[in-house]
Amino acid sequence: MLSNTDAQNQKTNAVTITATALQDKIKGGWAGQAIGVTFGGPVEFRFQGTMINDYQPIIWYDGYIKKTMEESPGLYDDLYMDLTFVDVFERSGIDAPIEEHAKAYAKAGYVLWHANQSGRYNILNGLSPSQSGHWLNNPHADDLDFQIEADFSGLMAPGMPNTAAKIGDGIGHIMNYGDGWYGGVYIGAMYSLAFISSDINYVVKEALKTIPPQSTFFKCIDDVITWHNQYPNDWKQTWYEIQKKWSDDTGCPDGVFNAFNIDAKINSAYIVMGLLYGKGDFTQTMQITTRAGQDADCNPSSAGGILGTLMGYEKIPTYWKMGLKEAEDIDFKYTTMSLNDVYQMGYKHALEIIKRNGGEINGNSIVIKTQMPQAVRLEQSFKGHFPTEKRLINKTLADEFTFNFDGIAFVLKGEARPKKQSSWDYRGDFTFLTELYIDGIKTETVKLPANYLLRRNELFWKYQLPGGAHTVKVKLLNPSADYELRMTEAIVYSETIITK
Repeated sequence: MLSNTDAQNQKTNAVTITATALQDKIKGGWAGQAIGVTFGGPVEFRFQGTMINDYQPIIWYDGYIKKTMEESPGLYDDLYMDLTFVDVFERSGIDAPIEEHAKAYAKAGYVLWHANQSGRYNILNGLSPSQSGHWLNNPHADDLDFQIEADFSGLMAPGMPNTAAKIGDGIGHIMNYGDGWYGGVYIGAMYSLAFISSDINYVVKEALKTIPPQSTFFKCIDDVITWHNQYPNDWKQTWYEIQKKWSDDTGCPDGVFNAFNIDAKINSAYIVMGLLYGKGDFTQTMQITTRAGQDADCNPSSAGGILGTLMGYEKIPTYWKMGLKEAEDIDFKYTTMSLNDVYQMGYKHALEIIKRNGGEINGNSIVIKTQMPQAVRLEQSFKGHFPTEKRLINKTLADEFTFNFDGIAFVLKGEARPKKQSSWDYRGDFTFLTELYIDGIKTETVKLPANYLLRRNELFWKYQLPGGAHTVKVKLLNPSADYELRMTEAIVYSETIITK
């Protein structure tokens, strides 16, 4: 185990850890996630652009984890999404092709949202995993989806942040790109470094070296570190600074001109804020990361997993583990895996990655060849695209619909849905067939399933158009008496910020 000073002045690239300690840290990483997401669940996206005041209680009691896992299993998308990929590694080996990971997640029975759902739609409709998350194909490319799912990559690669990034690269690009991918790279790197340093400040700062400094993600997290140095005893002041500079979402169509923000970098900023101001204290870390708002269950889940890895399962305070053992044999919904299962699988996979990267296993002594973090490649979504208008549509498409705009891009929001039941509940086969025309030229034939699991998050979009006036026309090829295609809003982008 490295102290902060040892880690910063490391002259060897090898660290020795006992098998017992490694198992304890992996167990702490997975348990910390489960604790964090359970704690923040009741306030997830209930506080958008505002923090949760200190006087507002957030419940926690003995038996709460088990009760939540049994009664609200959908809350644990942070974990069962991870486990989708862990299961592929378990069944097909560490070298399982990305296509197998993409197929497993795209055909899973769970409901998805944002970048995950857009990636699922793209995979099921013929795009490769390397293109399904790209911002030109996925308006949610910068959302935090891979960030909440990347824990497995760092837990598989103790002390090896570059290997963690490599493990997560192909998987992260199934649903994300740019800052959305960087969120997962950064989270994975913090997990990885939490195995070899006992100083959370070091983990936060060193992991950031995996992110290109030119990226907006790096600049956001670097700002949080700077503000923590400037206001070391006032996390709320740092929260306000984050809001002032980084709270505008330009990508996610649900977050544009809205207080709702599922962007990876701002939610990662809340994670980092909780870790830095929490100072290694599990309770303070949970409270701050949750009370920052927005995705207030995923963020404490990530923070809890990283801190749980750093301190190990046994040192997570008893208060936060009360009732956990009763839940550790419960399979997460949509999986055949429990926490106890993943504790064992995670350890096995970590040992394999350690050996593959030059480490050694000698009984209870494990030698890890550690890595100095290196920045991954630079990629940025929505570069030069600035939202300038959100136009109310609120029409049902009967045959054709046309609208004009001036700019370089548009997104048309809406949904295909049954008329006589909730769209959330529909799992049938009906699919609308449509065509998209831009400036009189047919650019795309689009399938729009009414099945909520298979839906397209947005109806139509196009980025990187020439600046100027454009006409968009959509045609419905197969109208139905039982289903409708509802158009709600159009978002317009320009190449410059327009202020009046």
